[in-house]
Amino acid sequence: MGAVMRLAVLGAGAWGTALAVAMAQRHHVRLWCRDPVQAELMARERHNHRYLPDVVLPEAVRVTANFSEALAGADLALIVTPLAGLGATVAALARERPNLPFLWACKGIDPQRLALPHRIVAESWPASLPPPRAGVLTGPSFALEVARNLPTAMVLAAADAHWAKHWVEQLHQPRLRLYAHDDVVGAEVGGALKNVIAIAAGVADGLGCGLNARAALITRGLAEITRLARALGGRDETLMGLAGMGDLILTTTGQLSRNRRVGLMLATGKPLAEILAELGHVAEGVPTTRAAVALAHRHGIELPIAEAVHRLLFEPEISAEDVLETLLARDPKFERV
Repeated sequence: MGAVMRLAVLGAGAWGTALAVAMAQRHHVRLWCRDPVQAELMARERHNHRYLPDVVLPEAVRVTANFSEALAGADLALIVTPLAGLGATVAALARERPNLPFLWACKGIDPQRLALPHRIVAESWPASLPPPRAGVLTGPSFALEVARNLPTAMVLAAADAHWAKHWVEQLHQPRLRLYAHDDVVGAEVGGALKNVIAIAAGVADGLGCGLNARAALITRGLAEITRLARALGGRDETLMGLAGMGDLILTTTGQLSRNRRVGLMLATGKPLAEILAELGHVAEGVPTTRAAVALAHRHGIELPIAEAVHRLLFEPEISAEDVLETLLARDPKFERV
């Protein structure tokens, strides 16, 4: 294992808090929370009552609402905001510590720019500076289980494979196993589209379609994910690993999956706005569905499950039963990706 380091975790939602807790087993961590009131409460009571109320923050985690203080003396930053906050955080990091290496742990596709996280990072980084030393941290990982020190395996992907391997060696832990990868696009597409398929799986479960249907959705969902990754420049084999199949299986079957919960509630006929208000957390699968369908049209590829989810999310007159019947009525064909 590598030496003890100082890490800045930027974002104090469920996932940022969980990573801070996990990394604090070996490293000194400063957890940046944008809201000063929440930061003071977390620092005083050693809990994130809003997102992970049952998890105690170890003493090695220092909570602050001061961005500069969070980055002071850090060896590495982990950006763990929702996707919507990634660009602004990268820009702030470039102003404050332009030479600091960083990872982002955001999943999704920007529905306005149709951009994966790595492109948001590139577009937010000042052209006057050298390119950042950065990569993505992704894979099958529920925040609560990571915070509870349950065994988890993830992928750290960067264009520079040697850089990725170096940080895997620094951050790897017995119960948080990291694997280096160099296919950033494939890793990001896997992390984004699995949320779309998880919504579909939740709908199927909510309608009582059975385990056979869930298995079919997962398998054909993986084909859709691979299809889009290939169109965007990712590699098929990446989707057979943790960033693809692993994350997909977890999110479509796990009881902690927010996106699967969205599907379960859609199956009851509840309106999307009411579902998202009740959820209280970001469900990245909703905006990602819109982006995925737009990218499929742009590249001329078929994503029938994503298209079905899109209709259910954004066409209020369409019912879950209607969408299911549309999928079941598709013409028979050879199985292929």
